[in-house]
Amino acid sequence: MDYLLLIHKNNDAPTNTQQWESFFDAANASGFFRGGSEIANRILLGDKNIPNTCDAIGGFMRFETDNKSALLALLEQHPVVIQGGSLELCEMPVT
Repeated sequence: MDYLLLIHKNNDAPTNTQQWESFFDAANASGFFRGGSEIANRILLGDKNIPNTCDAIGGFMRFETDNKSALLALLEQHPVVIQGGSLELCEMPVT
């Protein structure tokens, strides 16, 4: 199963480099991690006025695993979770 992790910008405290290094070490060691990126400015296409997602979402990560409970355990180590923030794990449908 493929997963998209949305990283919210709602931490209670800032993350630090050591937390990110530890998490990326664990994510890479898990074999689940498939990449990701911070999110910056957006370009809105279409004519619907919608809230700016970039105001709430700071980045994303992709994971692939059939072991959802192991992935959830890994995500408990995510710096945003450690600092009181929120993550959204979205299942990607198989097509």
